[in-house]
Amino acid sequence: MDGAGAEGDARFIEARRKMVAEQLVRRGIRDARVLAAMTTVPRHAFVEGALADDAYADHPLPIGFGQTISQPYMVARATELAAPRPTDRALEVGAGCGYQAAVLGRLVAEVHGVEIVTGLAVRAQKTIETLGIGNVEIAAFDGGGGWPAHAPYDVILVSAGAPRVPPLLVDQLADGGRLVVPVGTREEHTLVVVRRVGDRYETLEDTRCRYVDLLGRFGVGSEPTVA
Repeated sequence: MDGAGAEGDARFIEARRKMVAEQLVRRGIRDARVLAAMTTVPRHAFVEGALADDAYADHPLPIGFGQTISQPYMVARATELAAPRPTDRALEVGAGCGYQAAVLGRLVAEVHGVEIVTGLAVRAQKTIETLGIGNVEIAAFDGGGGWPAHAPYDVILVSAGAPRVPPLLVDQLADGGRLVVPVGTREEHTLVVVRRVGDRYETLEDTRCRYVDLLGRFGVGSEPTVA
């Protein structure tokens, strides 16, 4: 990786500090635990070495296979909306390069990430292991239907834009659990928060955004589920 060694490490530490101060705090991210996680997780480790110097810039970056690592602000905002707690079990759908899962791993007890593109999932798991993050696993399959083996989840984050809230993900929320998903068209999404309260579900619309398209059964181009 470019910038390896003590000098490179110091440069990236400063880049993370500036990212948090200028892109996150300045734009309203307030959760101290989220800010600490974003300050700690090395975003440059999740992109190609040639892009390392741009890893903390205020925009997405390509990670191959037509996918991107999300803009730092969107990672922070989605995480903040999910209100992660140290004892939570979390699921991420659309794990991509593994960065969002790594951030979650600093905030919850365990993270199960799903990525439909096998090449990305394998790379993400390798990066997670290289960084010594022991409470995060990434698997390769269509995550639109969740990961029932580990359900229920206190936190579910979808890191790709969906045409509607995937119903099977809602079903896998624990009581009090929070689902954060970008919902909308190919041109624009809105971060939607679904909270389970007993047998009821409360929905809140938050930030406008633009994510890569969710692929698979409940993704872009799929037909709505018939009750």
